[in-house]
Amino acid sequence: MNLSELKKTLLKLRKRAETADRSTLVETFVDIGPVFTLLSNPEHQIFYGRRGTGKTHALIYLAESQSSKGEIPVYLDLKNLGSSGGIYSNSEIPLTERSTRCLVDVLAGIHEVILQFAVEHSEEINLGVIGPLLDEFSAAITEVEVIGETTTEDVEQASNQWTTGSTIRGGMSLSDLNIGAETTESIEGSTGSERRVQRTGRARHRVHFGRVSGVLKRIIEFVSPKTVWLLLDEWSTVPIDIQPFLADLLRRSLFPLRGLVVKIAAIEQRTEFQLPGERGDYVGIELGADAAADVNLDDYMVFDNDEQRATEFFAQLIFKHVSALIPDETDSPPEDSQAFIQQVFTQITAFEEFVRASEGVPRDAMYLLAQAAQKDLASQISVDNVRTAARIWYQRDKENSVSANKAGRTLLHWIVDEVIGQRQARAFLLLSNTRHKLIDTLYDARVLHLLKRNISSRDEPGVRYDAYKLDYGCYVDLLTTTRAPQGMLFADDGDDWSVEVPRDDYRAIRRAILDLEAFESRHPEHDA
Repeated sequence: MNLSELKKTLLKLRKRAETADRSTLVETFVDIGPVFTLLSNPEHQIFYGRRGTGKTHALIYLAESQSSKGEIPVYLDLKNLGSSGGIYSNSEIPLTERSTRCLVDVLAGIHEVILQFAVEHSEEINLGVIGPLLDEFSAAITEVEVIGETTTEDVEQASNQWTTGSTIRGGMSLSDLNIGAETTESIEGSTGSERRVQRTGRARHRVHFGRVSGVLKRIIEFVSPKTVWLLLDEWSTVPIDIQPFLADLLRRSLFPLRGLVVKIAAIEQRTEFQLPGERGDYVGIELGADAAADVNLDDYMVFDNDEQRATEFFAQLIFKHVSALIPDETDSPPEDSQAFIQQVFTQITAFEEFVRASEGVPRDAMYLLAQAAQKDLASQISVDNVRTAARIWYQRDKENSVSANKAGRTLLHWIVDEVIGQRQARAFLLLSNTRHKLIDTLYDARVLHLLKRNISSRDEPGVRYDAYKLDYGCYVDLLTTTRAPQGMLFADDGDDWSVEVPRDDYRAIRRAILDLEAFESRHPEHDA
């Protein structure tokens, strides 16, 4: 297979898991570290990852893996649940009711999948037994009651009718005298009454947790030893104000059931699983107690965290995706990932640069590779090609996303000008466990990347910080602007693309502690 044909294949790479069929997703899945081992553990779990890190791919692969073992996976994409018209985000409907409706849709999804599973496996599952149980579960999912003011209307009707009549007749002759009288009287009557009661109000869904849990428990016991795996994807698309209530409903109705495992994929910066109470009580899910939260895909694929692991992961990922697109009759396809890299890239350092530019996000890697492949189909991909592609992708996707948020854009410029430029570091420190909406915005937009957690500053031993770094594409893009960091990148004869993008220096990072209070004092309109 020649280089031109191979690079054309790169232009066809699928960027989103939901657009691919499940067999392709299984074929192209690449495990990294202990991720899949942790995900396949039968315990309630929440796992994080930014957009494009492969959460959907991992959940669908988990579903197919469990299905091949005879288990019952229930994969639900929360952004496609049944209630329409934006009812979950309708502020005119109480939070508790919106949450209940969302739970009803989740339970309805469970019912549908188990019913389908029972029909497809009727040779081993008695439909005569599980059918009535599923009907009972469907009835228990929700009841509708009417609340609000009640208007009662009474209507009475009555009618009476009487008929009276009399007749007198007589006759006389010479031989006989005949006198007769006849009286006829009839009474007809009818009495009726009608009472109409009219109730007006608003329909409200009501879930009986005891009844729902009880019948679902019987269903799970009937299909035992099979386990039901409820896999909830796109949790962060649920409005954040109802997330704790939905989480609480799940915890109360599903978590106690033995034989049912709940996995939730979420974006950490867009989730709110718990509302704490005043005396230690809470609404929602307590991470670590009710559900584990020990997997974050962002921790495994960033190049600077583990160069070898990240390089091996992306090599296998791209090779598997390319192999899935190459027709079987193709002559001499790449034998393995190393052969693929040697044929497509000028050298191993060019591929490593590509992995660094991807910043641990597989979806970004697909876009970058397709962009770099467009340069010249007859030429291998070089370091310069990677940097140009990273700059274009940053300007086209990430910069536009940040520009839509004025406050986020202001903070990004402040970081570049005041921190990166003055302190000559690509990264900075932020106090651990600090939640700032603008930092979350930039992180979610993949303009900032979490480099390392819980590191200490030389000047403040014992105080823990998280290290964030500026996106590779943004960093390269800064070379052509007046905000380019001075003293860190040195152009050679004005050729910006001959500059070495520096690796992260933790000694420099430790001198770059981000002071958000200073930012807020200078920009009070963006105070979090």
